[in-house]
Amino acid sequence: MRILVTGGTGYIGSHTVLSLLETGHEVVVLDNLVNSSEESLRRVGELAGKTAAFHKVDLVDEAAVEAVFDQHSIDAVIHFAGLKAVGESVQEPLNYYYNNIVGTLNLLRAMDKHGVRSIVFSSSATVYGEHNPIPYIEKMEIGANNPYGRTKEQIEDILTDLGAADERWHIALLRYFNPVGAHPSGRIGEDPQGIPNNLVPYIAQVAVGRREKLMVFGGDYDTPDGTCLRDYIHVVDLAGGHVAALGYVAERPACTAGTLAPGKARPYWRCSTPSNRPWATRCRTRSRAAGRETCPRSGPTPPPPWPT
Repeated sequence: MRILVTGGTGYIGSHTVLSLLETGHEVVVLDNLVNSSEESLRRVGELAGKTAAFHKVDLVDEAAVEAVFDQHSIDAVIHFAGLKAVGESVQEPLNYYYNNIVGTLNLLRAMDKHGVRSIVFSSSATVYGEHNPIPYIEKMEIGANNPYGRTKEQIEDILTDLGAADERWHIALLRYFNPVGAHPSGRIGEDPQGIPNNLVPYIAQVAVGRREKLMVFGGDYDTPDGTCLRDYIHVVDLAGGHVAALGYVAERPACTAGTLAPGKARPYWRCSTPSNRPWATRCRTRSRAAGRETCPRSGPTPPPPWPT
């Protein structure tokens, strides 16, 4: 099949493109390169021994999106493209709603016009919100608590309505937590532009000297070391899950939601300090909501109380 991957030069997208190429698919990538580089696709081509077609296109440009579908005979879509920083979404909600919602609507309209009705949407576990008990299951009522998460939730609503209205559509909604890791070759991985929004690339930048130290905020959680727990999934597994979902939805009309997670949470502090590294600094706070401005102290913290 010929698969269109939106956001295909990004962290998860590039690993998914590689997985698709390795499993015999032809791939077309659409990306505006706002937080990624075409270099990732060059390296994917080296690893796969074949290349993906690339179009530098922003999904909010409806005519440009249409042109991609006019040029290629697309069979299915994996949709990653979108702004994704929670903190930034709180500061710039209008930008997030416009980019993520309008971009997705342009994509779906182009798909429908060209008879392409199979899509895997890369959603987020943030749609479960904070009101649901853990473990999360797909039948729970969703309710994100930030603009980024609400754009994911609203796109899920759009796709759910679309699947209910037209049985020709085959749709998968994939929710997941925190992707980490890189391809075993080390040739592709997470290398965001600017200050990383995720823990692991921040650790990596400190380790190589690009940043002075890592700050871990929050020390009053009900966890073994007081830092919050996060569920991490390896990016190669996550990419494989998206590829597998294509085959799953091909046999099932309407809309299906699924959660991708290993089911084992780890404290932030264990991720950031596998040994007593001087570049790791913990900032204890009295409130989980406390941020940089309200942090009462910081300083080197002893090694964690578990084997490393």
